[in-house]
Amino acid sequence: MSLTDLADSLPNVLHDQPIERVTRDGVEYVVLGTAHVSRTSVDAVTALLGHEHFDAVAVELCESRAQGMRDPDAFKQMDLFQVIRQGKAGMVAASLVLSSFQKRLAEQYGIQPGAEMKAGMDGAEQRGLPLWLVDREVGTTLRRAWHNVGFWQRFGLLGGLVASVFEREQIEETEIEKLKQGDMLESAFSEFATNSAPLYRSLIAERDAYMAARLREQAALAGFGEGKRVLVVIGAGHLKGLCEQLRTQKGDPSAEAEVLAAAPPKASWPKWLAIGLVLAVFVAIGFAFHRDTSLGTAALRDWVLYTGGFSVLGAMIAGAHPLSILAAFIAAPIKPFRPGIPSGGISAMVEAWVRRPRVADFESLRDDIGHWSGWWKNRVARTLLNFFLVSFGTIIGEYTAGIHIFRSLF
Repeated sequence: MSLTDLADSLPNVLHDQPIERVTRDGVEYVVLGTAHVSRTSVDAVTALLGHEHFDAVAVELCESRAQGMRDPDAFKQMDLFQVIRQGKAGMVAASLVLSSFQKRLAEQYGIQPGAEMKAGMDGAEQRGLPLWLVDREVGTTLRRAWHNVGFWQRFGLLGGLVASVFEREQIEETEIEKLKQGDMLESAFSEFATNSAPLYRSLIAERDAYMAARLREQAALAGFGEGKRVLVVIGAGHLKGLCEQLRTQKGDPSAEAEVLAAAPPKASWPKWLAIGLVLAVFVAIGFAFHRDTSLGTAALRDWVLYTGGFSVLGAMIAGAHPLSILAAFIAAPIKPFRPGIPSGGISAMVEAWVRRPRVADFESLRDDIGHWSGWWKNRVARTLLNFFLVSFGTIIGEYTAGIHIFRSLF
């Protein structure tokens, strides 16, 4: 059957849908571009699965996002202590912000974003077909995006994320149309993805290449060759780039995917800057003691009061428990002697221990973070807020103490 005949025989719901057919290494990939907030896309996935024969189904999901769709309440099992100890508080907060953005879409348009991916997963299970999760882990994508943009752009990203949470007006129809033609992560970052080449590369282009490599890798592992067909369900914003990568990509797909899935190296200069500052301050304190004991005592007192004081201020703004505030004051001055866990982490763990999150806090978390007051009312959100504000307060305190000590000496 020719492509023209095949197109003519498609169900009506598929006639206006973006569908590309790419053959690579004997395997035909039928790539369906979908809209993440469209019932039509859900119907298109179901219709295509019912109309044509496939040997596997691939969807634009990573394991964590797929698990979230299979079990929407899985986040209720989150261990806050482990999240803080393993340094994942930032990723959890970013994920909550994205889920809040998705929730607003669901409430406004009556359909959960990504429902067409769920339809692909369900269709594969019902037909006993292999399901391939070909997208890169969302945490890796966010880390690479953060790493690739400049220092000042990061403030814009944070501002955009915060605004997306607390914006109470309905999402404009023009923005929905962009979302239908684009990508969920790109849309959450709004104009920054459009205007920033590094951000676009991390959120879109790299994932196009990664998904193409994963498709080739999965086909090789399954032993697929001539005559095998795979349905690929992806956002319409990836359709052109993915198909181009499938046609032209060279080299070993596993190696390509491994490179693109690697977490970016952490910038070393902030670490060395902080170490240099602390060393300079303690050298200054030692010099103060050498000049005069009372001068050294005053310098050491300033270090404790400034670092501890600003940390306490952060904890108080977060509405922390008195014991959490005390932990912040004690942990901040000795931060240089216990690298690994920031003072905000210690205070947050005390907060989670004293005010253990209830089941109701996890159940209402996505609703609560959409309101300013919810970050203080919900125990999970307040613990995360305490972590960030105390850590930020400690950094301010260190720099303020350093400036004050140097001024007093020179």
